[in-house]
Amino acid sequence: MKHILSALVVNQPGVLAHISGMLASRAFNIESLAVGETENPEFSRITFVVSGGTRVLDQVRKQLEKIVTVARVIDFSTEEFVERDLMLIKVKAESGQRSEIRELVDIFRGSIVDVSAGHVMIEISGQEKKIEAFIDLMRPFGILEMVRTGRIALLRSNEDNVNVGERAAHEDPSTVTA
Repeated sequence: MKHILSALVVNQPGVLAHISGMLASRAFNIESLAVGETENPEFSRITFVVSGGTRVLDQVRKQLEKIVTVARVIDFSTEEFVERDLMLIKVKAESGQRSEIRELVDIFRGSIVDVSAGHVMIEISGQEKKIEAFIDLMRPFGILEMVRTGRIALLRSNEDNVNVGERAAHEDPSTVTA
């Protein structure tokens, strides 16, 4: 089973390497990883997907919570959340196929971001299953290149989530402890 976890971390050099190294040393495979600065530039959010049962998820969460630069760990498996994945895909497009590709892009609410004589580049975002379905439809045209961001996620709003998030975002990074 796939689990999405998010860690609010102090935004400083080496934090990502430390976390990914810790997970690798304990034989946890990261299937997807996305990192970016938050609304507070002193913190970054690392969102990753790991596979395994409840025991694996608990171990990953506990190991993350031990790291001093990790301010907060969120396990999305028991919460309501919104998730997205972003993909750029370059697809062969002969002149007779462009309209069919364009129709599929529109159906999936994507956009064509680059066009050349032999291909189109498409940007699409959404849940993983949407991205996978679009890839399957593009295979017959010929996929030349593809890159994905990995999943990102946020909890749906409720008073508890907002207050905890605001507290963590306003903490002094030098005082964060596990």
